[in-house]
Amino acid sequence: MSLTIEIHSFSYKKGGIPKDNTGNGGGFAFDCRGILNPGRVEEYKQQTGCDIGVIDYLESQTEMPKFLELVKNIVSINIDNYLARNFDHLQINFGCTGGQHRSVYCAEKTAAFLRDKYPQTVVTISHDEQPQLNHNY
Repeated sequence: MSLTIEIHSFSYKKGGIPKDNTGNGGGFAFDCRGILNPGRVEEYKQQTGCDIGVIDYLESQTEMPKFLELVKNIVSINIDNYLARNFDHLQINFGCTGGQHRSVYCAEKTAAFLRDKYPQTVVTISHDEQPQLNHNY
């Protein structure tokens, strides 16, 4: 049995925290709204957290690197525990105002980190407000 880590980006204003349909009752929900919003910068309004301009903004103009480092540390504690106990599912959710910039960035960066650190897991991403970006690892 392998651990599936289901990652969502979402909008607090639109759909709210994603439901956990596995029967486990949910997982982590990280609020990214405390990070400066690149969506307030005209040139980034139509972009997402996957676009290089938004990525550069978040990594150089905000506290996002510190925020994400803390997230990685917190989720790693649970993942190590879940792997040792043969759990099969963990949900990690990232929310922001519109589900377009900060939450998408966090979901993508966290998925890449987990894929590298825990190659024995299955990582899925659902961008609830940006379905064109969805993919699985």
